[in-house]
Amino acid sequence: MPFSIRCYGKTSNSRRMQHIDIIRAPIREELKAFEKVFNASMRSSAPLLDKVMQYIVRTKGKKLRPMFVLLTASVNGGINESTYRAASLIELLHTATLVHDDVVDDSNQRRGFFSVNALWKNKIAVLAGDYLLSRGMLLAVENNDYHLLRIVSKAVKEMSEGELLQIEKARRLDVQEDVYFDIIRKKTASLIAACCAVGAASAGAEEDAVQRMSLFGTLVGTAFQIKDDILDFQDTSVTGKPSGIDIKERKMTLPLIYLLNRSNRIEKRRIINLVKNHNNEPDKVNELMSKVRASGGLDYASQKMNEIVGEAMNLLEGYPQSEALNSLKALVEYSIQRKN
Repeated sequence: MPFSIRCYGKTSNSRRMQHIDIIRAPIREELKAFEKVFNASMRSSAPLLDKVMQYIVRTKGKKLRPMFVLLTASVNGGINESTYRAASLIELLHTATLVHDDVVDDSNQRRGFFSVNALWKNKIAVLAGDYLLSRGMLLAVENNDYHLLRIVSKAVKEMSEGELLQIEKARRLDVQEDVYFDIIRKKTASLIAACCAVGAASAGAEEDAVQRMSLFGTLVGTAFQIKDDILDFQDTSVTGKPSGIDIKERKMTLPLIYLLNRSNRIEKRRIINLVKNHNNEPDKVNELMSKVRASGGLDYASQKMNEIVGEAMNLLEGYPQSEALNSLKALVEYSIQRKN
C-alpha cells in the first residue's frame, strides 16, 4: 500500500483514526496478543494498586510505541513471543515515565483523563510508577530477555540524563541547536530507538540490523519531538491543546532558538528576559509566539524535521517490500503529520 505524506495534511479526527487503523492492519492480531501480555503484567495482588493499574489500562493512548516494536520485528525476521514481551517492556517503561512526569509537573490531566496523581495523590502515583518499572524488569528477567533489558535500561538512563540536562539549561537559557538536539535525542528519541532496537532484537536480527533500527528510531524520535515543538507554537483552535507551554516552562525549543539566532543583541536580551521573567503572562507569551511564527522559526523546524525523516526512511532501503514495511513507513509519517 503506497503512502503519501499529503494524505495527513488537513484531516478530521475520524479520518486520522481511519489512517491509524490502516497502519495497524498487518499487525492487528499481534497487537491483541501484545495487549494480553501487557495487561497480565499490570496485575497486582494489592487491591489499591490493582485498581490504579486497571485505570491506567483503560486510559492508554494509541499504543504507537508497541506498534514500532511489532512492525520492526516483522520486517527483521518475524514476530514471536519475545516480541510481545519486548513491546510490553517498552509500554511498561513508557507508562511509568508518564506517571512520574505528571507528579514532577504537578499535572492533573493525561490525554483528557485525570492523571494518577490527581486521583490518588503523589505518593501513590510515585509507587505506581515504581511498580510499573519493576514489572517491566521482572518480565524480562523471568524470561531471560537480558538482551532486551539491556537496550531498554540504556534508554531509561538517557531519558533521565536528557530531562536533567533540559532542567539545567532552562535555568540558564543558554541552549544552542547542538545542545537542543542532544536533549531531545536523550529525552524523547532514546525510547523510540529502544522500541525499534528491541523489535529487531526480539526477531533474532544480527547486531548490525539492531543498530540500524536503533538509529532509525533515534531519527524518528527526534522528528517526533520537533513536531511537538512546532505544535506548541500553533493556535489552540488548530491543535485542540494549550499552546505556549514550552515558553511557560522555560524550554528553549528549535523554533525559539531559530528566532534568537536571528535577533540582534538587544532583541535577544529582551526575548531571554521575557522567557525568564514573564513566562506566566499570557500577553507576553502570545507576543513571543507571534515573533517566532513571523521569524520563520516554524518553517525552519519543519524543514529540519523533514530532513531527519528522510534520513530515517533511507535506512529502510533494502528491506523486502511487505505490508509491514509499508505500515512502518506510514507510522513514521503519521507521527510527524499529527495535529496534536
